[in-house]
Amino acid sequence: MQDRLPRGFSWLISAQFISALADHALLIVAIAHLQFLNAPEWWAPLLKFAFTLAYVFLAPFIGNLADRVCKRRLMAWMNALKWVGAAAMLAGAPPMLAFALVGMGASAYAPAKYGLITESVPPSRLVSANGWIECAVVMSVLLGTGLGGALVSSIWLQSDLVSFVATLWPLTLGASSASLNVSLVVILMLYVVAGFLNLGIVPSGAVYPRRPLSVWHMTSDFWKANRTLWRDRSGGLSLLLTTVFWGVGALLQFAVLHWSVQFLGLTLDKAAFMQGIVALGVVVGAVWVATRLRLKHATSVLPVGILMGSVLLMSLWIPTWQLAVPSLLILGALGGILVVPMNALLQHRGHRLLTAGQSIAVQGFNENLSVLITMGVYSALIAADTPVRAVMAFVGLALAGTIAYILMRRMPQRQGFKPLMRHIRHGGG
Repeated sequence: MQDRLPRGFSWLISAQFISALADHALLIVAIAHLQFLNAPEWWAPLLKFAFTLAYVFLAPFIGNLADRVCKRRLMAWMNALKWVGAAAMLAGAPPMLAFALVGMGASAYAPAKYGLITESVPPSRLVSANGWIECAVVMSVLLGTGLGGALVSSIWLQSDLVSFVATLWPLTLGASSASLNVSLVVILMLYVVAGFLNLGIVPSGAVYPRRPLSVWHMTSDFWKANRTLWRDRSGGLSLLLTTVFWGVGALLQFAVLHWSVQFLGLTLDKAAFMQGIVALGVVVGAVWVATRLRLKHATSVLPVGILMGSVLLMSLWIPTWQLAVPSLLILGALGGILVVPMNALLQHRGHRLLTAGQSIAVQGFNENLSVLITMGVYSALIAADTPVRAVMAFVGLALAGTIAYILMRRMPQRQGFKPLMRHIRHGGG
């Protein structure tokens, strides 16, 4: 597959992987910081809320930025901004503020990364390219949460190495522990590695007409682009699905942690690995669908969303972590099968209707607005002592119901499992 993808694609995947790996490890370490401060449980989802704010409020401007400057250079700049955010936490800044800075870097990183894909890869290879990128994204979640869990585990924090470093550097900067500060230094080093990997990315050479830089013009252009993509039949459908998927995924990221601690009796570092099991499943599903399905058949995966909601509902009553592992693995695999073709379809339609930067900015705005809403609602529900099982059950029902509604309203008598299985049997042809 690699010989059919553009030169420098492996560097793009590697840079994105390491940078996102650091993001997800930082989240777990930040949660441990909050626990060290004896903060309420509902503060943890607010880390994701702070991270996502920039995606929504900067959306009208980051698309224009990604179209104006070299995307490789922009990715390097934004990776440096992430480093500053992590360094701010190390220096004693409030975790919410530090995560807001990291989110600002990530918000502009996304249109540069996905814009390079749509500019460099032909439509016939978009599902495949998205499969590779999605694998890198989700492997970063899997290994990042695992790394974060390791960096907050008692084995690491009480190790001779950490004790030695903490002795050399006894200052506990802010209200954090010296041992957790060593974990933050490890994450800062990852951002440095990602910065060097950006140097191998090959620019696509795409040039777009210069649009006015005034706030009014950029905001107006953004809302026009947003309406254009929503009103397109295929673009609107895929945008709706990815928006719902990422909102649900963000909520589950914290709900699985909470559920694993409360009902499976796991500590935070072990619960992070349960989070990683879902991510591993997404990788499996993404690889499988990327090798089996063509872009023209992308919408045949929609019924998988109903299965996904059903599996989530059934998983809630599992009593042990041993039984939870295969269930969460299946849940993740179904998510990968659903989101990869939808992402590819959305990028294809967005690139046809808009510029690469505009389309990814619109996608990021809608998906992350969904994340903001779900994180705000989840924090409020947890603060109100709502059982986490009830929250997850509602999410499963909402996901299955949304997909069923879409199938009934938009594609009657044309979609279902038979078309999907037919494309799979024919090797995606």
